[in-house]
Amino acid sequence: MTDQRPWLANYPAGIPAEIDPNEYPSVPAVLDEAIAKYRDKPAFSNMGKTLTYGELDTYSRQFAAYLLGELKLKKGDRVAIMMPNCLQYPIAIFGVLRAGLTVVNTNPMYTARELRHQLVDSGAAAILVMDNFGKTVQDVIADTQIKQVVTTGLGDLLGFPKGAIVNLVVKHVKKMVPDYTIHGAIRFREALARGSKHTLPEVAIAHEDIAFLQYTGGTTGVAKGAMLTHRNMVANMQQAAAWLGTNAKRGEELIVTALPLYHIFALTANCLVFMEFGGHNHLITNPRDMPGFVKELKGIRMTAITGVNTLFNGLLNTPGFDQVDFSRLHLSLGGGMAVQRAVAERWKAVTGTTLVEAYGLTETSPAACINPMTLADYNGSIGLPVPSTEACIKDENGAQLPVDEVGELCIRGPQVMKGYWQRPDDTADAIDAEGWLHTGDMARMDAGGYFYIVDRKKDMILVSGFNVYPNEIEDVIAMMPGVLEVAAIGVPDERSGEVVKVVIVRKDPNLTADQVKAHAREHLTGYKHPRIVEFRSELPKTNVGKILRRELREAAPES
Repeated sequence: MTDQRPWLANYPAGIPAEIDPNEYPSVPAVLDEAIAKYRDKPAFSNMGKTLTYGELDTYSRQFAAYLLGELKLKKGDRVAIMMPNCLQYPIAIFGVLRAGLTVVNTNPMYTARELRHQLVDSGAAAILVMDNFGKTVQDVIADTQIKQVVTTGLGDLLGFPKGAIVNLVVKHVKKMVPDYTIHGAIRFREALARGSKHTLPEVAIAHEDIAFLQYTGGTTGVAKGAMLTHRNMVANMQQAAAWLGTNAKRGEELIVTALPLYHIFALTANCLVFMEFGGHNHLITNPRDMPGFVKELKGIRMTAITGVNTLFNGLLNTPGFDQVDFSRLHLSLGGGMAVQRAVAERWKAVTGTTLVEAYGLTETSPAACINPMTLADYNGSIGLPVPSTEACIKDENGAQLPVDEVGELCIRGPQVMKGYWQRPDDTADAIDAEGWLHTGDMARMDAGGYFYIVDRKKDMILVSGFNVYPNEIEDVIAMMPGVLEVAAIGVPDERSGEVVKVVIVRKDPNLTADQVKAHAREHLTGYKHPRIVEFRSELPKTNVGKILRRELREAAPES
């Protein structure tokens, strides 16, 4: 096996080739150890309020006891959580897991149609929802198996009078809480109070029990629930912890968590991995408010931050970001979408730290490949497979391809999901008979075992028989100082089948299409040149910040 893993030769010193995914029986077992070691240390902060590991222990036990003692939920029942980043989130996650139940993370920006699908598909028995999104729950609950709704306000755990003021402003000043009525709903604080009257029983949790039903974005077809077991999650925590090695100091880290905890990236990389390290998660509720985000960053001395390319780019283009204290920052991790070279180079210039690119999927819990933390500069790759992980490039017939040939990236390891919830056919399509997860990403591997994403299969542009990969086009256009954001798509063309179109958000309002085309001619071969240049005030994105090329294609098929 070792001779098929050339990446091991490039592992940083001290990082093991293998981890023990069976070291802990469950995620709560890791939490229990962290609480024992770091009880008085800060665990999560949000809007000026901090929870210690001891307080997290108390509140999560109360919520677990409420779910079992009051709601009489049974092991394996599903509980949906529908909130942005706030202190209630980690309490709920760990409470559900401690009760032996399954977390169904739910995007609070879902429409009624999307929420109905996820609640019905998962068969969730209960849901915890922030008031801002209660109207959506009200509109679909009659169509679901939900037995109990627990509601909460953004300020509910912030203490008096701050919490009351926050809730007042959110509801009556900012008008962010549509009126809703859900019969029988109770407040989160009441749920904790009721739970405190019950003794939490010992719940036997096995490796193969499902910890999270993590729904894929659903950008193609219907959203599917990836079954992530306790073993999957513990394995990925162990893999990431091993990869961090001595780069992270236990009990001393402060990580900025701007990506939502309902997304697999922040859920594992921030909430779970840094929990294991006794780290302090600083939760950002609304990272889209970039001036407010930068103001918060000025008030802390972060050691780590994770994000997607658009988040890093947004920070770099927000006044005052260069005045943030970066003296303790040693880890900047980018994933979720391709990190652009122009953004990575500017990040290094401003913060003094390398923007390390990683790669993962919901189906891999998520980390599969990460660049070494000791990387001096951005290298354009997604890095090396993490410990106990195999990766290869396969052609359309399933044969493994040699070095530097482009094909589909496939992953095998203990972090690969159990399958899709109640979708055996989809599971069989995704995971082959040898246990390889087919990612749908086109990639190549170099001689040193570094992997490079070329693009998503579905996003590839075919120009006169030549494959054109949007990431390459976007990287080149993003080099222009006048470009803030860019997306490349293929649009139909009678002569060549498709041509390249770029959609740009300008930083310089005077930037012209001719200038963009001239820049492309200088850096790209002929068939890759954008034939169409469109300027917009913003690009469509997921709630995590990934640019939705699909929406751009659908919006202008006739271009």
